[in-house]
Amino acid sequence: MRVVDTSIWIEWLIDSPLRQTIAEVFPEISECIVPTIVQLELCKWLTREVGEAEADQVIAYTQNCVVADLDTKIALQAAELHRQFKLATADAIVYATALTYSSDLITCDAHFEGLPNVVFIKKA
Repeated sequence: MRVVDTSIWIEWLIDSPLRQTIAEVFPEISECIVPTIVQLELCKWLTREVGEAEADQVIAYTQNCVVADLDTKIALQAAELHRQFKLATADAIVYATALTYSSDLITCDAHFEGLPNVVFIKKA
């Protein structure tokens, strides 16, 4: 199982040059973990960039994945990760979700580069 960060979803959706690299590591829908904070970030970005109808379609797709709610265990681990690695709150929640599910995090976000259990795909 893998947590897919917002940055990966966006690169996938805009059909960026990274799409082929992403396709090689992107999990099957049953193995894809989507934190609810990623759904929030995706909805905000999609609504702003392409409209509400497209946002609804993508969020509907993510609901077929394993949706990871923000619970107390993840929140407390995120607080520790925020302190330890100086991650922004949303990034700490996404990373804590991956660690809680004993999974990798796939991301293009440079804040995660070099952290354990992170599959980092560098933007050109």
